[in-house]
Amino acid sequence: MIGRAARSVGEMNDMTTTHDSITLTTLDNGLRIACQRVPSVRSVSMRVFLPCGVIHEDEQQLGASTVCAELLMRGTREHDSQAQADQFDLAGAVRDTNVGARSVGVSVTALGDGIERACELGASMILDAAMRDESFEASRALALASIESLLDDPQERAVIAARSRHLASPYNRSTYGSTEGLGALSADSVRAWWTGHCVPEGAIVGIAGAIDPDQTVSIVEKCFGSWSGECSEITMGDAPTRGYAHEHDDSNQVQIIIVHDSPRAGDEHEIHEMLVNSVLSGGMSGRLFTEVREKRGLCYSVSSSYRAGKEHGVTTAYVGTTPERAQESLDVLHSEIERIISSGVTPEEFERARIGLKSKLIFSGESTGARAAALVADLDKRDAPRTLAQIAQQIDSISMDELNSYLSARSLGTLTIQTLGPDPLTPPV
Repeated sequence: MIGRAARSVGEMNDMTTTHDSITLTTLDNGLRIACQRVPSVRSVSMRVFLPCGVIHEDEQQLGASTVCAELLMRGTREHDSQAQADQFDLAGAVRDTNVGARSVGVSVTALGDGIERACELGASMILDAAMRDESFEASRALALASIESLLDDPQERAVIAARSRHLASPYNRSTYGSTEGLGALSADSVRAWWTGHCVPEGAIVGIAGAIDPDQTVSIVEKCFGSWSGECSEITMGDAPTRGYAHEHDDSNQVQIIIVHDSPRAGDEHEIHEMLVNSVLSGGMSGRLFTEVREKRGLCYSVSSSYRAGKEHGVTTAYVGTTPERAQESLDVLHSEIERIISSGVTPEEFERARIGLKSKLIFSGESTGARAAALVADLDKRDAPRTLAQIAQQIDSISMDELNSYLSARSLGTLTIQTLGPDPLTPPV
């Protein structure tokens, strides 16, 4: 059995260390493990981060990770697709896969006493995937159908178009892949790509729920200890174009997207930006909903979302409206983003934002799947997981004066504005 190497914040002396109820372990093959016992639940969730997302794909074969994620659900060398599904049902476990910019994720949830079998089945999905020829064709067809479905989802198309111009390659890629890239794939090329990119170096396992952490680490080590391989380097492309662009869509709706730079994960101002976004888009009391929809009746939907990544952070503001109200909607959306920087937030807005963030934090703590995902995300982006109490303390440590001081020095960077609808708009100066 492969030995364990400890890795925790500021200390690497013991074989396995516990950091504020989170047990951290690194195996000799590079796989990092984070386990957290949640006494109030009876379930357990395992989240596996595999460092083979869309940024790792070949430029000529975009969509490989999406096809692979589907193939993981379609059988192993020992069990075909139906038999694999039966094995999970017999274990009382549910599974899922997802694709991101940096990773393919595998999730398994089961009852707490089923952690060993759940881990075995999850490891089999990843390390023993059959990726049969007939399964490949069906998986590629589903990926192509997802791209076709974007014709009926103009908001998603606008977001993808904005992202492709705001971030440098390969981080600007869509998780849907491309029609040309999917067409260039073969069963052999997908199997070879998976073998070369699904490796333990850079991979993370997060487990939360009704577990004994030390016992769980031993189970993970048994299932994944013989895995080997090193992560590939990422080559950055040219600087993004940004600015304004319009995509024609002959409809009675207009999609408006504004993207700007924000603090990356682990930045000292990450929580500040979360509070700002909560003021802008914290439900029906948020500024955007109040100013753009309620007071002026300009749109049917308006929102803002902040995503802090390891390399960069972005905030995406959105308005869905009619062609007649589109120009005014864009102008008001942009002015509200500018206004919060110039005028700051009020005491009432600050308190609502703080309470809103902590409420979401508490709700997420009631889901073992959310906790496992948070452990993985923190290890990936910040190199150390945080407990709910630590995150709440970060939120409470910021005063309104500090938040407004942050805003007064805030720079949005070069904006990316994307519209999708009948006619182009005039971007704000």
